[in-house]
Amino acid sequence: MSRILLVDDNESFLIPLGAALRRAGYEVETAPEGTIALRLFQQSPFDLVITDLIMPGKEGISTIIELRRLQPEIKIIAISGGGLLDSGIPLGLAQQLGALKTLAKPFTISEILQAIADSLSTASEGRPVAA
Repeated sequence: MSRILLVDDNESFLIPLGAALRRAGYEVETAPEGTIALRLFQQSPFDLVITDLIMPGKEGISTIIELRRLQPEIKIIAISGGGLLDSGIPLGLAQQLGALKTLAKPFTISEILQAIADSLSTASEGRPVAA
């Protein structure tokens, strides 16, 4: 079972999404911002991190940078509603910093499940296939 760390400051988004991912068969831990997420990440391994970008406390871009420093191969999906900023700008920056996928809020459960499946299947990309 893949372990996912879900990071978002909006509890009315975080709780239902975490429940949906659990129903889909994933083990999910949640965090309301980056500092807590990084603490959880250092305590136990995760296969994937899904992080919002615009949050109080440690926001998503600095969380992604720190996650990459701790574990360069960690798979990351960045999500953002944009807030006062154009959501394309922070999502594009997140991708440049190593997010495998980006999703603008609102998105469907089907879209996030597909992004998760695609991200988790990239484990063998770039490696030679044994004959």
